[in-house]
Amino acid sequence: MATHDIAGLIQKKRDGGSLEPDEIHALIDGYVRGAVPDYQMAALCMAILFQGMNVSETAHLTERMLASGTTLSWSTPDTTKVDKHSTGGVGDKVSIVLAPLLAACGLAVPMISGRGLGATGGTLDKLEAIDGYRTDLTVREIIDTTERVGCVVTGTTPDLAPADRKLYALRDVTATVESIPLITASIMSKKLAEGLDALVLDVKAGSGAFMKSKDRARQLAQSLVDTGNRMGVKTTALLTDMNQPLGRMVGNAVEVSESMDVLEGGGPRDVVDIVIALGAELLVLAGLQPDTRRSAAMLQEKIANGSAMEKFREMVAAQGGHLETTRPVAPPHEIGAEKPGCVTRIDTEAIGRAVILMGGGRRKMNDPIDRSVGLEMLVRVGDVVRIHQPLVRVFSHHRDVDQIEPLVRSAVHVSEQLSEPLPLVLETFRSAP
Repeated sequence: MATHDIAGLIQKKRDGGSLEPDEIHALIDGYVRGAVPDYQMAALCMAILFQGMNVSETAHLTERMLASGTTLSWSTPDTTKVDKHSTGGVGDKVSIVLAPLLAACGLAVPMISGRGLGATGGTLDKLEAIDGYRTDLTVREIIDTTERVGCVVTGTTPDLAPADRKLYALRDVTATVESIPLITASIMSKKLAEGLDALVLDVKAGSGAFMKSKDRARQLAQSLVDTGNRMGVKTTALLTDMNQPLGRMVGNAVEVSESMDVLEGGGPRDVVDIVIALGAELLVLAGLQPDTRRSAAMLQEKIANGSAMEKFREMVAAQGGHLETTRPVAPPHEIGAEKPGCVTRIDTEAIGRAVILMGGGRRKMNDPIDRSVGLEMLVRVGDVVRIHQPLVRVFSHHRDVDQIEPLVRSAVHVSEQLSEPLPLVLETFRSAP
């Protein structure tokens, strides 16, 4: 495609026009080959940010980004392939529980996950708190392990949606990350490269989420569902609250332990509830159960009879991990309430930043991680507390305590006014019948 043709397409989108499938394909293919330069693709991303894309454009963009690389090819066509994706939140350890739980139900779960950046943690960083656990499986290893064990949780490979990797790096430096069509194509091209039959999405809204407002989160959820179903993958999204950390633990090693508690039949109620809610949607989409009520019962049975935990052990072993090795945790330090009252608000992003300040997260992609540090939330929104009652337990090295305590204390707002507990699942987005 000639330079003036590219400029014409950018102008077309800037003027509010819709790009045709062959135009989108030529742009993405040319960008991956290097024929479309960064500065022109950046201009196109900016035009998309301001003008948006319709459902057809978004689906064709996703399709072309997907076609830029390999799609997992399965030798077990009769086994339903499913996955879950979260838009990221503080304390979100759902993937660690859900992948083996779904595998225990007979589904295949080739879960490609990411690392933490900013306030939200990353599933791969958490699992690497397990001694020896590999998150760099090759495409062949992903397929073989999934078919043998039933699930993997690993990082992406250079073979899967390379167009997304190149485009995301450009979006990151051109302030176009927040574009909903570009977010949709980024998420869905990587997920659909897994060769899925069904997908559930956990789209979070609130102070600890990428999408702070419910309206923006709703738009993203609908865009993801429309795109997935248009591309032949049964897709549902749940809009969930992220105005307080999910579960009690925030950090790497401590979140692995909390995930194992859930798999063993314990753990915080909110983590259990969202795992069951997401898993129930997938069991229905996969045709294993007729409704979410019976799906929930099946999932709870797999936890109660120990098969979910056993599947987790199999997965960890298959990926080189050693669960019997102790996971170091930094010394605890409690932060108490300075006055009595009710917890009315938690600045969840600040809680995530506190973990980063201790070294448990990243400000830049190549920052090292201290997996021993973290936080334990001892209260939730709506709880009534006494003066000096512990609000948060900080697992940190002594050098960090003085720096962390003011941030954590200011993140938990205690007021004389009462506050209701926050709902967890706000809305469900399914495809039209």
